[in-house]
Amino acid sequence: MKIYLCFAMILSCNSIYAQTDTLINKLDSLNKKTDTTGAQTNIINPKAYTENTRISFPSYFILLGNDFKQQITAPFHQTPKEWLYIGIYAASVAAISATTDEPVQRLAVQVHDSSTSVAGISGYVTKFGGRYELYTLAALGGYGFIFNNTKMQTTTLLATQAYITSGLIETIIKTISGRQRPSYYNPSNPEAEPIFHGPFYKKGVDVSGHAVNSSFPSGHTTVIFAAATVFAKEYKNTPWVPPLAYGAATLVGLSRITENKHWTTDVIVGSTLGYLCGRQVVNNYHRYAKIKSASKSGTLSFNLNYNGYNFEPGLTYTFRD
Repeated sequence: MKIYLCFAMILSCNSIYAQTDTLINKLDSLNKKTDTTGAQTNIINPKAYTENTRISFPSYFILLGNDFKQQITAPFHQTPKEWLYIGIYAASVAAISATTDEPVQRLAVQVHDSSTSVAGISGYVTKFGGRYELYTLAALGGYGFIFNNTKMQTTTLLATQAYITSGLIETIIKTISGRQRPSYYNPSNPEAEPIFHGPFYKKGVDVSGHAVNSSFPSGHTTVIFAAATVFAKEYKNTPWVPPLAYGAATLVGLSRITENKHWTTDVIVGSTLGYLCGRQVVNNYHRYAKIKSASKSGTLSFNLNYNGYNFEPGLTYTFRD
């Protein structure tokens, strides 16, 4: 009886499409698995961010597409219990809208117009939910690459994915909701109302004649909460990062109200949407890291071959790339 030790090399597929499809299927499969507590456990130790789990140019777009797919199809995968929570949340938002949107908007406008300090700070802060946020992400990413900080590089790339996917979903919801902005101006009815006109709503103008689109949800709030959530989740073991990230995002959300761009519930729903998108991006990356880490380890298998009149056992070690 002879023992043969066989080594088999499994090479990567030549087809990019095949690689993409395989990885996406694995990500979607892992998406349905959690630990015994019902939550996903992510390893955020800096040593876990290696060359093997680094986000490459192709994998960035694979993850980005998969992020968007998971987010847009999430409503079709909710459990009855989760739908109950969604219903409670929706009812709460509706109640807040009916009792709070207009009074808060009037108070915010009054405070903004009566204080040059509030107006100046609000006008500056609100920009961090737009182009200034991109500048901040670029600076953080630059720091990560200059100082070879793989975790910071990864986190910044994930933040851009959260920014993009949340922005796309927010735009879709805006188009469907067609909510009138508080800055909307109609000479025959000067006071704007927080009403929903639906997907066929025609854009109006503000008092300066500038076009205004749908108000619900707040885009600035959505994208900054998405990016903030990524940093808060990835650096949750650094005590000052989550308060700083969420605090900055909250200030941007409040500035959208004092700038008379959004109703209170626009900001509340935008922050929730941004949080959920950011969390999904983080969890999906760590599923990707789990797949990549596992692919580096080999597998040892036992096989039994029949050769003539002899049974020949063998061991096969499979290297994975």
